[in-house]
Amino acid sequence: MSEGVNSFSESAADIWLPDPAALGVEEWVLTAVLWLKLGVEAMGALIIGIGVLVAIYQFIRALFSSGIRDYNPIRLTLARYLALALEFQVGADILSTAVAPSWDQIGKLGAIVVIRTALNYFLMREMQEEHRDR
Repeated sequence: MSEGVNSFSESAADIWLPDPAALGVEEWVLTAVLWLKLGVEAMGALIIGIGVLVAIYQFIRALFSSGIRDYNPIRLTLARYLALALEFQVGADILSTAVAPSWDQIGKLGAIVVIRTALNYFLMREMQEEHRDR
């Protein structure tokens, strides 16, 4: 049995794997992650933009309609878009630190994630309270 283990370790030592840095794999992965981060950030910004446009449309409709003006549904519509966009932004921040992070970047990410998570928590709580009131 020990002969089988020895022969396996000897044959594994004979296998040569090229250095990823020499092949440029690390640079390719770094570039791909940075493009992915940019795409995720752009998606978050696009979601915010769409949410603002939808909220403006609803606000203008409410201004020109007769009746009671309750702006809470408009606020909650915008809050839903912002909550989704915050999730994308947190994902982009995580991607940015996944590629050769420094302790400074990790600290900044921690602060950003805490702030965005708190914002998201309070947005969700307000939406649930409004939903319960209806």
